[in-house]
Amino acid sequence: MTHRIFLGLAGLILLALVIDAAAFHGAALLFLARKFVDLSDWVAFWR
Repeated sequence: MTHRIFLGLAGLILLALVIDAAAFHGAALLFLARKFVDLSDWVAFWR
């Protein structure tokens, strides 16, 4: 992955987080965090 691609993806992620925080009060970020916790629990079960 080149620096240009990395900076573009990082910018898009930060933009998405700012839009989520401004428009939806962080609901999407909270949803993704909860799903990540569920995924880590599921993976730990199959370990």
